Amino acid sequence: MSRRVLRHVDLDELVEDAARRLMDTLVELQASQETVHLCLTGGRVSNRVYERFAELVPDSGLEAARLHLWWGDERFVPTTDPERHSLQSLSILARTLQLSSSQVHPMPSSDGKTDPDEAAFAYAEELGETVFDVCLLGMGPDGHVASLFSGHRAFEQPPSAAAVGVTDSPVPPTERITLTTAALNRSQRIWLWVSGEQKAEATARALGGEQTLPAAQVAGRLETLWFVDDGSARDLPTYHCTF
Repeated sequence: MSRRVLRHVDLDELVEDAARRLMDTLVELQASQETVHLCLTGGRVSNRVYERFAELVPDSGLEAARLHLWWGDERFVPTTDPERHSLQSLSILARTLQLSSSQVHPMPSSDGKTDPDEAAFAYAEELGETVFDVCLLGMGPDGHVASLFSGHRAFEQPPSAAAVGVTDSPVPPTERITLTTAALNRSQRIWLWVSGEQKAEATARALGGEQTLPAAQVAGRLETLWFVDDGSARDLPTYHCTF
C-alpha cells in the first residue's frame, strides 16, 4: 500500500483537516459495521487534534457506544500521572464523548504491574486479534513512532510479538510500553501527523523508504496517510501543476 501525503500550510490547518477526516471516517465506518476500533497516540499535535475532534462530536452523528479506544504506546508511570497518554487524551475526549469503561482500553500502569514487560504481556492478551480500523501515530525528530526507536529491542521484535516493554527509551521516561510494528501494521488505516521543521529530515527519509526508521515501516492494510505541515514538508519534493 503506497503512502499518501496531505500537505498543509500550517499546524492549524493540519489539525482541522485531521480532526474532520477522523470524524467523517468513523461515522462512515459505523454505517457499515457494528463496532469501530480506534488506536490513539499521544503528544502535542495529537492533543490538539483531539480538542478539535471533541468539538465536532455533538453534531456529528457519531455513536460513542459503538467505539472502542486503544493506545499504541504508553509511559510506564502511575495511573494518575499527568504524563500518561491515555489520561491526557481521555480528559479531552470525555468532554463530549461518553464512553463506558468496557470501551476504553488503556495500557497498564506502574501501580498495577511490576514492570513494562509484564504490562506489555497483559496488553497483548487484551488486544488479542483486534484489528484497528484507524491507527493514529505521531513521529519524533529521530523517526520513531509509538515507542519504537531505531536500534532498540522493541523495534526489532519478531513478528509474533504484539506489545513489548521498553526499559531504555532515549527520551524520558525510560520505561514504556509499545505495540510492535507487526501489531500496528494489522491496522486497516494508519494516519501519521508530523509538524515542525525539526522533523523535516526524518519525514523525508521515512517517506523515501529508509527502513532503519520505524516511521518508514508502518503502513495500513487499506490506507496510509501522512498529515504534514509546511515545516515538516520542507525537504519533500514540490510539484507545480498548471491547468
